[in-house]
Amino acid sequence: MPRNARRLALATVAAGALLAGAAQTGAAFAQTLTMGVIAGPESIDPHFTATGTHSESLKHVFDTLTHSGDQLQVEPGLAESWRIIDPNTWEFRLRRGVKFHDGSDMTAEDVAASIRRMQTLSGPNPTSIYVRRVREVRIVDPHTIQVVTDGPAPTLPNDFIRLFVVSARATAGLAPETSNEAFNAGRAAIGTGPYRFGSWTPREQFTVERNDNYWGTRPAWARVVRREISNPAARVAQLRTGQVDMIVRVPAADVPTLERDRNIAVLKTETVYVFNLALDMRETTPQVTARDGSRLAANPYRDARVREAIDLAIDRRALAEVAMEGLGTPQSQMVTPGIFGFNPALQIPRPDVARARQLLAEAGYPNGFRMVLNFTNNRLPGDNGVGTSMAQMLARIGIEVQAAGQPAAVIFPARARGELSNIMAGWGTLTGEANYYYAANAHTNNRELRLGAFNWNGFSNPEIDRLIQAANVELDEAKRRELLQQVGARFMAERVVIPIAAVGSAWAMRRDRVTLRVGRSDEETYAWDVTPVAR
Repeated sequence: MPRNARRLALATVAAGALLAGAAQTGAAFAQTLTMGVIAGPESIDPHFTATGTHSESLKHVFDTLTHSGDQLQVEPGLAESWRIIDPNTWEFRLRRGVKFHDGSDMTAEDVAASIRRMQTLSGPNPTSIYVRRVREVRIVDPHTIQVVTDGPAPTLPNDFIRLFVVSARATAGLAPETSNEAFNAGRAAIGTGPYRFGSWTPREQFTVERNDNYWGTRPAWARVVRREISNPAARVAQLRTGQVDMIVRVPAADVPTLERDRNIAVLKTETVYVFNLALDMRETTPQVTARDGSRLAANPYRDARVREAIDLAIDRRALAEVAMEGLGTPQSQMVTPGIFGFNPALQIPRPDVARARQLLAEAGYPNGFRMVLNFTNNRLPGDNGVGTSMAQMLARIGIEVQAAGQPAAVIFPARARGELSNIMAGWGTLTGEANYYYAANAHTNNRELRLGAFNWNGFSNPEIDRLIQAANVELDEAKRRELLQQVGARFMAERVVIPIAAVGSAWAMRRDRVTLRVGRSDEETYAWDVTPVAR
């Protein structure tokens, strides 16, 4: 072959190789979804905590018994159907042919073991609330379980949207103090979900790989990287520079700018999360003193006049429009209008500084007092701004406030240890049913009844307890709705937990890379709802 012809042939081969390599690189890029998230899992154990960002992350690896649909409706998950067979017993039929990531079959024994495990683990946000009604689990056959409850449990399928099923074999013998290590190392991180556990660097990155043997629809992405970028400005910057394909919980201030960017698509929705201020009702409380720092004779939050004064100091509309920059909606109660049990008769309080000062004086605090205001600063959009602004609002009625914004991973364990006098954070009624919130927060903390698991502040009202217990077992929907509305009215009148505003949320993505099918009201973002843009 002449030299020139040989050079041409070699050049052609080289060019073809380069093109093939580029095609392979492009294909590999298109198969990897990189998401910028505000927070990741706190462990790889799905039963470790009920925190939303933890659950959202691990749903990629572990399936739940039932699923929560786009509008929080209950849908089949690992259970393909369920029915009540007597007032205290539900029967769940499990899908056949479901495999764990290690190739073993998922059976009723795994579901039973997962329930038992959730009942025994404890933590700052225990997942035991999702199985609190379960008294006994009967295995009928490998694909059928019967769940016996402590009385009629009309919302059990709603609760089971957070019943993560883990491998009974992989978790057998794990002691509570060693289970995190086994999950985080990958030994116990064996689920049935659309993705397999890949790697996890706490506070940095969580990576999963496609499960090609998944029982459901095959995911579009071979690999998903959930990059933890807690700083909002950094999340936006990485989206603009193309370091991530999409980001969640876009800062409200950046939404208008991103909407004008031709390279970026923005999707907005209202959520079920409600910012609220919860006040300590114990006899003594650690973070409230006189203005000179001396100890007070009593916890001022125990006086209804003080709680009303704090409520009247809060300008919800200003917080929603300014601190939350338009991505908030003032709230009258702890559940949003679409939730079963929402009480439409409750009105949003109007701020009244003069009346608030008068109430403090009547309660014996004409000069106010000093308090630490604890609030999350990295969990939900606007939480830091709301907490900081609330400190200024309380100062207007004579309360000297030390604003203490902290990460959720710090503040929730401190709350569980009893170290806080209050906390401003968000709660989402993720099951779509108001009893999810009230049973966990408004009922007296009662381990025997498995009620009040999140009632950390010592609040107790026998009549509210009675109404919650009645709603717990009422199978008639109209009667249950009425009971829950009564609970809402009585609990809001106590002002032990003061609702502020529902959280709006926004997602932003590179137009040339991905599209998001839906913005969920629970703010959860799943890889299977994101599709690659054809090129």
